[in-house]
Amino acid sequence: MTRLGVNLDHVATVRQARRALEPDPVRAAVLAELGGADQITIHLREDRRHIQDRDLELLRATVTTRLNLEMGMNEEIRKIALRVKPHQVTLVPEKRQEVTTEGGLDAAAEAGRVAEVVKGFHDAGVEVSLFIDPERKQVETAKAVGADAVEFHTGSYANAVGVEPIRREVYRLHLAAILGRNSRLEIAAGHGLSYTNVSPIVNILEIKELNIGHCLVARAVFVGLERAVREMKDLLRR
Repeated sequence: MTRLGVNLDHVATVRQARRALEPDPVRAAVLAELGGADQITIHLREDRRHIQDRDLELLRATVTTRLNLEMGMNEEIRKIALRVKPHQVTLVPEKRQEVTTEGGLDAAAEAGRVAEVVKGFHDAGVEVSLFIDPERKQVETAKAVGADAVEFHTGSYANAVGVEPIRREVYRLHLAAILGRNSRLEIAAGHGLSYTNVSPIVNILEIKELNIGHCLVARAVFVGLERAVREMKDLLRR
């Protein structure tokens, strides 16, 4: 069955809207794990718009599955991650003006810098994934710099409209996933995935993990987070 990483950034977004104490991402992580989450994913951004340093530290101490930290290659964030040592870091592009991550990391254009960051985390015993677009040159770069895994940005798929455009995006993801597996990389995917569009991605057998956040938090408003996660797990099981 495809593993589910639950992204809790938007729980923190609601909290930060009022600079309040709740909803608490740590409590959300407990409920997500009770619902069957295989991993908790958070993004510590340079501008701290949602997840805060204290959230990262508390989640590292309390998560019972795996903690995946999405992060840019900013030196300050890198030092924090090396100190806290989550189970995995996922290197992502980061722009101050974006609402959410708009595309994959151009690892091919920054191969030297990426390789340096990957080595630093490996020396600290932390696994590294690259959040990339499903393109051959990006997959080949991920292998070349020593990454353990890649996560394909599924935004183009999620935004596609019509049978043929959707089919093309699924095919593109499938080809990239095959290339990644042949390169002995672990394959994940995420961005814009929901209850209504996740099934074709689940059917790509090379993709072993999906990281999903916004739709789960949105569903949780009505049914609670534990049930929202359990419903998604049922879809991943089918």
